[in-house]
Amino acid sequence: MVEKKAQLNIEKLEEKLKECEEKRDEYLAGWQRARADFLNYKNDETKRLNSLAIFAKGEVAFNLLGILDNFDLIEKNLSKDAKKDENIKGVLQIKAQILSFLKDYGVEEIEIIGKAFNPSFAEAVEMVEVKDKESGIITEELQKGYTLQGQVIRPAKVKVSK
Repeated sequence: MVEKKAQLNIEKLEEKLKECEEKRDEYLAGWQRARADFLNYKNDETKRLNSLAIFAKGEVAFNLLGILDNFDLIEKNLSKDAKKDENIKGVLQIKAQILSFLKDYGVEEIEIIGKAFNPSFAEAVEMVEVKDKESGIITEELQKGYTLQGQVIRPAKVKVSK
């Protein structure tokens, strides 16, 4: 009789142990899923914040590009004598500082003159007849184009040979 009770207790304990092991496995699997979900969320959020930071940088850079365009116009229309003036040199130094600031942000000028026209980097404003040039080559840049970390934030406005 005592042996039978002991056997029943052992069976109940084994059943309880099996039940506890099943719950443990279920909780462990749930915890592992929750951890994986959290890591995926963390990675997605990091990517989103990086994208947002790039967008914010792009906004700042884009707004400064108009100012740079004005400096380019001034510089283009200056005579050689005027470029020697100390005040003009100071103004052009401001342009250099803005360019340096943008470069630190990851903004780069698109080098485009003499290359084949690519609508991803340039907007054709005019088609011009040019001797000794094959068709589709950029002959003149009317407005500079810029990229931010490899993405175009403003395409160049150009003239293309026919």
